[in-house]
Amino acid sequence: MNPKVKELVVLPDYRLELTFTNGERRVFDAKPYLGYPVFRPLRHVGLFSLARVVSGAVEWPGEVDLSNDTLYLESIPVSELSEAGQPA
Repeated sequence: MNPKVKELVVLPDYRLELTFTNGERRVFDAKPYLGYPVFRPLRHVGLFSLARVVSGAVEWPGEVDLSNDTLYLESIPVSELSEAGQPA
């Protein structure tokens, strides 16, 4: 079982910096998900920025959410990012 999200910071370019219950800090890029119908409204930066932690997952208004498993498995540890915020 993967750790749950404890805290989040919304970053530019549809990314989230996530702190998990195991202490890891990781960055999740949501751009690949924005093409799916349920996530299309999140293309509006103002709506995307309303992300919040709910029960260890990330949720937006309208009950649009991503599970902690997806967020953990599809994110990159902060330590592996270059200074430009891209995978090293």
